[in-house]
Amino acid sequence: MSTRVPSALSESFQGELVGPDHPGYDEHRKVWNGSIDRRPALIARCAGVADVVAAVRFAREAGLEVAVRGGGHSFPGLSVCDGGLVIDLGPMRDVRVDPQARTATAQAGVLWGELDRATQAHGLATTGGIVTHTGVAGLTLGGGIGWLQRKHGLTIDRLVCADVVTADGDVVKASATENPDLFWGLRGAGGNFGIVTEFEFRLDPVGPTVLAGPIFWPIEQSPDLLRFYRDWIAEAPDELMTIVVHRQAPALDFVPRELHGKLVAIVACCYAGPIEEGEKVVRPLKGFGSPVLDACVPKPYVDHQSMFDPSFPHGWWYYFRACDVAELSDDVIDITVAHALRIDSPRTSFPIWQLGGALARVDEDETAFQGRSAGHTFNLSGVTEGPDGFDAQREWVRTFWSALEPHHTSVYVNFLMDEGDEGIRRAYGPAKYERLKQLKRRWDPDNFFHLNQNIPPG
Repeated sequence: MSTRVPSALSESFQGELVGPDHPGYDEHRKVWNGSIDRRPALIARCAGVADVVAAVRFAREAGLEVAVRGGGHSFPGLSVCDGGLVIDLGPMRDVRVDPQARTATAQAGVLWGELDRATQAHGLATTGGIVTHTGVAGLTLGGGIGWLQRKHGLTIDRLVCADVVTADGDVVKASATENPDLFWGLRGAGGNFGIVTEFEFRLDPVGPTVLAGPIFWPIEQSPDLLRFYRDWIAEAPDELMTIVVHRQAPALDFVPRELHGKLVAIVACCYAGPIEEGEKVVRPLKGFGSPVLDACVPKPYVDHQSMFDPSFPHGWWYYFRACDVAELSDDVIDITVAHALRIDSPRTSFPIWQLGGALARVDEDETAFQGRSAGHTFNLSGVTEGPDGFDAQREWVRTFWSALEPHHTSVYVNFLMDEGDEGIRRAYGPAKYERLKQLKRRWDPDNFFHLNQNIPPG
């Protein structure tokens, strides 16, 4: 791109404009998934809402493709593009907490670790991502699953309102009473309708100490463990949230050296209630079989929120496939164990998220998010530190996903990768997909915002 483009925008831009000749260009075009390598013509690092408006209007006039970046954590790298304009919200990091009203407002560049630290200072939290460097914006707009979902619902269930820059560069508010159709669509398909610059969330008392952490078993105990787990969670209170993980035991300080690299089955817990009650609820799990490590203990909620950070750092190569299932049937368990035994990368794993509870009690039609009646979400993660071995891990993911296909019910849109229109339709179901197309036609009729899990205008 010639120097004409940044100069044409810079007259009204208060943030930083980064082109290919800028010394920080390579750093600012990087995203979390190291397998993504794209070169935008310009990166507009916005200092505030006025910069977002200016960037949108400039891109329209210049005919540039636009990618929108919050935390840069999009699995398929949709927050960066080749040859277009990246509207980078990263510098917009303000968080304000009102402990009396139990609300928090967060700008679109805020990361979950930052929001958690601000809210936990008052003993409050909202459902959020389980990796602290995930962006608040992207996770929220797809629905928002996390450790508090069974007690307090999805992130979108705690969303009060949002400020949005539209495809025309206008600024509007979306809430239950103001632009309610847009508010419905933002809660599960949000990237399609505009750029949210600020979110307001309801907060709930959480912690600041919770009973949480992982318990490890040898992989040989996985078939029996999964069947026990299936029966145990059937009576679980909403305060309990669990994630089952199969992987090679990581070389972390809290993991005994003799376990490093060995295949294990893990149940990670978080009890969002009194510690004493949590200890009673988790006791049967702790007593099952022969655990080789029990790190489910009282700890600060913010520490638990960062537990998975070492497994998902910036720059590694990631490939994902995901699906929801109704239950952990015997067949699903057999498929799970068979593919867990084939894990041959120390970075590859697959969380199985427990659903239900509060998230399932919200009416399916209340938000664009689909899948509230599912029992579990599988997120199959093929991971390497770089290109070596990446093709093999990607193939493991695809083979595993295909084996589970007869049991698929839906899919969480934030876990989609490169499945295209078929995956997007599966994420929303036929009725919601058609409703979203009509909403897209109203708010973005020429599909200006299309670098996302895209819903074309109806």
